[in-house]
Amino acid sequence: MNWDTVKGSWKEFAGQVQQRWGKLTDDDVAVIDGKQEELVGRLQKHYGMAKDEAERQVEEFCHTCNKPR
Repeated sequence: MNWDTVKGSWKEFAGQVQQRWGKLTDDDVAVIDGKQEELVGRLQKHYGMAKDEAERQVEEFCHTCNKPR
C-alpha cells in the first residue's frame, strides 16, 4: 500500500496509527491529518528517534497496514 491510500483514508487509518504508536494523542492524529512528514515529526518528538528511523517506521507501517473495511 502506498501513502496516498493512507492519506486518502486517514480517518480509517488513524486507529491503526495510534495502536502502533501509542504515545500519539488524539490531538496528534488530528494535526497529522494524513500528512506523512507530520507523522514523521510527531514520532521524532514523542519517541526521540532520528528522522531516518521515523521515516523507516512510517514506510514499514504503510507497507504492512490493512485497509479498514
